[in-house]
Amino acid sequence: MIKTAVILAAGLGSRLRPYTDTQPKGFLQIYEGNPSLIELSIEALQKNGITNIIIGTGYCRSYYEDLAKGIPNVTCIHSPKYASTGSLETLMQIYPHILGEDILLLESDLLYDYNGIRELIWHCEPNVVLASNPTNSKDEVYIEITDSSNLINLSKNITELKSIYGELVGISKLSASLLDSIYKIYNENSEWTKWDYENALVALAHQNIFVHKIPQYTWCEIDNEEHLEFARKTIYPRIQLLRDLPKRDILLNPGPATTSTAVKYAQIQPDICPREETFGDVMRFVATELTRFVANNEHYSTVLFPGSGTAAVEAILTSVIKNRDTLLIVHNGAYGKRMQEICDTYSINYVMYDSPYTKALDYNDLEKFILINRHITHVALVHNETTTGLLNDLSIVGDICHKNNLTFIVDAMSSYAAIPIDMPTQNIHFLAASSNKNIQGMAGIGFVITNKNSLEQCKNHKRKSYYLDLYAQYDYFNKTGQSRFTPPVQTFYALQQAIIEAKNEGIINRYQRYKESWEVLITGLKELNLEWVIPLEHHSKIITAIYEPDNKKFNFTEMHDELFSKGFTIYPGKVGNLSTFRIANIGDINKNDMQNFIKALKAYFNKISE
Repeated sequence: MIKTAVILAAGLGSRLRPYTDTQPKGFLQIYEGNPSLIELSIEALQKNGITNIIIGTGYCRSYYEDLAKGIPNVTCIHSPKYASTGSLETLMQIYPHILGEDILLLESDLLYDYNGIRELIWHCEPNVVLASNPTNSKDEVYIEITDSSNLINLSKNITELKSIYGELVGISKLSASLLDSIYKIYNENSEWTKWDYENALVALAHQNIFVHKIPQYTWCEIDNEEHLEFARKTIYPRIQLLRDLPKRDILLNPGPATTSTAVKYAQIQPDICPREETFGDVMRFVATELTRFVANNEHYSTVLFPGSGTAAVEAILTSVIKNRDTLLIVHNGAYGKRMQEICDTYSINYVMYDSPYTKALDYNDLEKFILINRHITHVALVHNETTTGLLNDLSIVGDICHKNNLTFIVDAMSSYAAIPIDMPTQNIHFLAASSNKNIQGMAGIGFVITNKNSLEQCKNHKRKSYYLDLYAQYDYFNKTGQSRFTPPVQTFYALQQAIIEAKNEGIINRYQRYKESWEVLITGLKELNLEWVIPLEHHSKIITAIYEPDNKKFNFTEMHDELFSKGFTIYPGKVGNLSTFRIANIGDINKNDMQNFIKALKAYFNKISE
């Protein structure tokens, strides 16, 4: 994770006089008595986990140097030739101090929503520039991109660009490798001292610099009186609104998960009938991209249902299992048990393979069980048992199913969009998941990703459920581009945004972020002498079942309420008769959030130990 940010603040700010007669423009206050631009920027960076901030100074350098004295981990590097050079010279003065580091690069005259910083930090691409729709500031730097959203050119003159994708914000993520390349070309040409850093980005665009666009991003650059007035009337009130939102609670329950601000705001849309083609486009995007995370759209398809994840599981079991079929349910957690209850409700034939909730599956024994019970036609397995955090191996079970010509059904509710899944390779025919867990959307949409050939075989099955008919939902959407029944419209817009964020971060990177939070959790539990249920080698690293301590003062409800009052939500246990509680580390959180949770957890245990 990036820990260093560089703020370019050497400019004269001549277009902002008289405000900059005696101070640099980074010290501009939107209103007297408010924090300055540079103070707001430092706050935004620190809130996003940046621990090292370097300010490149020039004009009125003492202002920044005095500020840095009072803020830990903020330093200043002076650019002596600031009056006759561009911003690239300032960056190159700082370069020796950031060798080998990936950085965030910012301009000092920006007023912006700090969530843009968060999106760049977690973006899967190593080099990213932030863009928005044009702000109509009359000073825009427009962006031209490739079909894969990589930078081609930047210019204030639209005639120099073949097409306009958006406007450069002035916040970028640059890798150590790209910085090395910038330093190299800077030394090869003396004229580069007069250039700005943007010129270097264009010169090195062939190295694939991704352009991440937040269309309605709240920001502005303040270069003149007109910009300042726009900031006062429009941008600053929006920033204040974002800052004054209810506190961000950290959900450490296994879903719904903590969501990003952008996902929350994506729900604010004009009223629209879900039968309109525009909304059909949203549903098609969602279905296509959900499939793409685990399979290809040529041979697989996503079927969407209004409802929870259980609705998706129920749709599979009631639509796929014929009366003469027999389903094997692998039962090593409460959600395997739930599949049994669904089958009982609909009189679906099944047999149970029972395995301890607290131990890894014996895959050899499972295969022997299948070979003995030759009437089995389908196998259903929970990938990541939300009961405990036990991770079942899809590849091994998928191979067993392949060898025995069995249809493989997977409940991936707590693993999809975090733990990498490859449906073709792992021989998965039907997979159920939902919108409110690792994909980091809002609750309300269950979905089934299915092999099309397997789904076509369900076409003539006797219908067990009207609403949850998997093939009927699939067929109707393919023919009309609409849902058979009224969908949760706003929830789909939130899911669309969540998918975009998941694509930008990348599933492997998301799982790494989750694992970092889990490692903080495990370290904290060790320090508290608390024990977890599942051996670490079989752990999903997504949800952890923890034994309640042997302490007469311990009370889960009281612990929950105390943690809830501090902004953390946890979940009770569900492991048979064992006394446990559960901590999940999914959603739009990171290891800093988990460290804060551990502090709160320690405070509770210190209190009951007195």
